[in-house]
Amino acid sequence: MLRHLSTVLLLALPLADAHGLGGQNMVLGRMVPARGDAPSVATTTHARAHYVLHCAGCHGFDGSGAQAGQVPDMRRLGQFLRVPGGREFIVSVPGVMGSGLSDAQIAEVTNWMLSGMARGSVPEGTPPYTAAEVTRARSTAPLDVAAVRRQLVLEARARGLPMD
Repeated sequence: MLRHLSTVLLLALPLADAHGLGGQNMVLGRMVPARGDAPSVATTTHARAHYVLHCAGCHGFDGSGAQAGQVPDMRRLGQFLRVPGGREFIVSVPGVMGSGLSDAQIAEVTNWMLSGMARGSVPEGTPPYTAAEVTRARSTAPLDVAAVRRQLVLEARARGLPMD
């Protein structure tokens, strides 16, 4: 197996050189450093597609999250809209901040989630997010996200709202 792999790499290096790569980009398993300001390079205009590309990897295609990884269930996202500070919190968490989506795209994805997978948890008459609102919320992102979330969950439970 090892001999076969080295043969493949030896054959690939000249090919890489022929394409101007010089072999330097042939390192396998190298992680690109995360950048919170990295723009999304996905060519899509639909909120669902943005959710799949930027959110579903952690939250799942159905929004169910993962208890083992402490990834929140997005199907009850609307419960946060029922407590003071919850609306701002939703669009200022690290996953949103580092998604690479614009404020307008975040508003679209959040509105899509609230009108779809989280529909049953959203208070009636809730206005849709706007790009300007997302801009304001993201400019004052919480320093201790876990503490803010914990406080919001406690407040929701005190109001009799089911929260994870």
